Parts: sequence; C-alpha cells; structure tokens
Amino acid sequence: MKSTACLPGEDGAGPVRAKMLPYARQLIEEDDIAAVVEALKNDFLTTGPLVEKFEKALARYTGARYAVAVSSGTAALHAAMYAAGIGPGDEVITTPLTFAATANSILYQGGIPVFADIEPETLNISPGEVEEKISPRTRAVVPVHFAGRPCAMAEILPLAKKHHLTVIEDAAHALGAEYGGKRIGSLGHLTVFSFHPVKHITTGEGGMVTTSDRRLYERLLLFRTHGITRKPGKWSRPEGDWYYEMQDLGYNYRLTDIQCALGLSQLGKIDRFLKRREEIVRQYDRAFKGWGALQTPGWPEDGRSAWHLYVIRLALDKLRLGRREVFEALRAQNVGANVHYLPVYRHPYYQSLDPGRYYEGLCPAAEAYYEQAVTLPLYPGMKDEDVDYTAGVLLGVLGTATLPSA
Repeated sequence: MKSTACLPGEDGAGPVRAKMLPYARQLIEEDDIAAVVEALKNDFLTTGPLVEKFEKALARYTGARYAVAVSSGTAALHAAMYAAGIGPGDEVITTPLTFAATANSILYQGGIPVFADIEPETLNISPGEVEEKISPRTRAVVPVHFAGRPCAMAEILPLAKKHHLTVIEDAAHALGAEYGGKRIGSLGHLTVFSFHPVKHITTGEGGMVTTSDRRLYERLLLFRTHGITRKPGKWSRPEGDWYYEMQDLGYNYRLTDIQCALGLSQLGKIDRFLKRREEIVRQYDRAFKGWGALQTPGWPEDGRSAWHLYVIRLALDKLRLGRREVFEALRAQNVGANVHYLPVYRHPYYQSLDPGRYYEGLCPAAEAYYEQAVTLPLYPGMKDEDVDYTAGVLLGVLGTATLPSA
C-alpha cells in the first residue's frame, strides 16, 4: 500500500532536504526573548522573585500545592530521591525504558535500582511487574510516563499505598498530560519535570519537582541550596538576621531568575504547543495507516498524552532491512531519527555494578521494543511539509524493503 505522502524526489516532494530535521528542538519566539531581556534588567539574576513566580505558575497548572525549581531534570530526580528519604541499600523500582538519569538518581542516594518490565502496548512500566519486584527493602516506585503517555496510576498508586511506598513520577516527557481527569503532577507524592530544550517548554536547562506534601516541599527547598536554611524558625540557635545554618548535605541545584523568565513565557504557550504536537501525531498516523511493516504509538484511553515523542516500531520479520539500516537511511536523507531508549541496565556501567542483577534479558518486553524502535521528529515548530517529508522518506525506505508476503 502506498501513502499519500510524497516521497523525496517524486512530484511535489522536491529534493532531499539540505539541512537535518532534528527529532526535537525548542521553539523560542520574540516574546520569550523579550522576557529574558527584561529579567536581565532586574536586580536579581540568580534566585529572585521570578523563581517563585514560575514555581507557583507550574504548581497551579499541574494542580499540585507546591513546586520547587532546580537546575535540571536530573537535579529534580535527585532532589525527589532525597526528599523521599532514599538511602544506602534502599530498593527503588523503576522502568528500564528511560534515560539513564532516572536510575542514576537512585544511585546518587546510595539506593539500588530495581527494573520492572514494561507493558508492550503502552511501553510504560507494568504494575504487575512492579508488584513482583517489591521486597522488604523497597522504599519507592518511579513510574516514567514514556513519550508523554501516562502510566496506569490507578493500579500503581493503590499498590504503593498497600506497601507503604513513595511514588515519584518521572514526568520529564509528560508536562500537560492527563490521567483520570487530573493533570500529571498532582497524582504521586512527588513528580519530576524537565525543561531541557527538547521538552515541552524550556528554560535552557532546568527542572521542577511538584508535591502536595508540606514536609516533602521543605526537604526539597533545603536540598537545592546546600542543605542551608535562612528561616529563623528552623534554626537550632538564632543569632541574628545575618545568620543561616547548614542542616544537611545538599547541593547547589538552584535555577536562575533569567531562566525562570523564559519558563514563565513558555508555560503561557503550553496549550498551543500541546495542540500542535497532537496535530503532528495525527498527520503521521494518517500517513502510516495501512502499513503492516510498522506500528504507530496509539492513543491512551484513560487520559491525554503530552506527545513528547513519536516512536514507531518496525515489524522486522516483514522487512529486508534491520532497524539500523532503516535508521541510517533516514539520516542519509536528513531526517533526524533517534532511538529511545537502550534499556538502562544494558549500559556497561550498570552491568559492571552487579552482573547478577543487571544483565541482558532481564526485561524481555523492553528489550524486544528496543530492537524495533525508531523515534521520528516531533516538535511544535515542525511544519506540515516537514511531517510529510519525514513520512515520505520512511515509507520510501519501507516500500523497497518490505517482503512480498507482507
């Protein structure tokens, strides 16, 4: 079956693009630049009033009571692990289908990452697998809303409550996603967001942790500023207005007013950005309809995806080419395809930590997915012709590579 999308070189498609079409990128507009310039004129460049304003705006948007801005999504994960009290020897269950920072943040606190396999249809962590991996040493579970699609929180939250586990949602892909009528960011004990340039909104680098628990909120505030507090009511001995105390070993994970000015401007556009992402996904879905050599992501029935990524899965048994050849053919025609992700435990560092715990074959569903996965470009600044070009290149490759019986 042939798509209506034009293939490069065919009538109406034009030549191969001269410049690589990235898999994701920021969309910075004139009002964003103006907001940053205005911030540069203020008295505060580092931590000032715009940090708190951005925190309150994101808390309001997600439905959480509190939000704490930090210097990156990784810092947000680390801060959440600290706030949850994760320490040496504690086990934390998460998915292998994520960026390494999710599991690394457990190691930063001396914890032990335990990987539970994914659901093949949603690509999110399987609640059943989570339950199987719970032990007396388990302290938390970290569901990752992969590609922006919410995890099965209606199963994960009761499971965590039953076993007295902290739920730390990795929502780096999921700003604006919804589950059960609520926005992601207001469901678990702690939720982590990233503002890296490839994410839904950007502050350059930056992250945020949301929570509705006052105790966790105060621990997050302490952790991001060296473990230091300037609040008189928290001091062990008041000595004057100049006084401050370091009460725990924290980090310098602060976000600047300059970055928060950009974040506030970007957050005001989140609905438009999400709408455009959905339009692109629908355009891809139309182009790929009826092609048996690939599987499209599918739409959630119990919420709204934030569509951070558009990942197709190749039916390799129907193709003459492997995933690598398809990937390289896309890149050769300047389609910036990517792959998300190598299962974390297959990184050499993890296998060197404990070969008996982290080994190839640990999570079969995640590994089967990884061998088939290709991420296509998706970001709000994409034009319709960019989407058509990407779909046309992929279908051109598959059209010559599909076996006759397929």
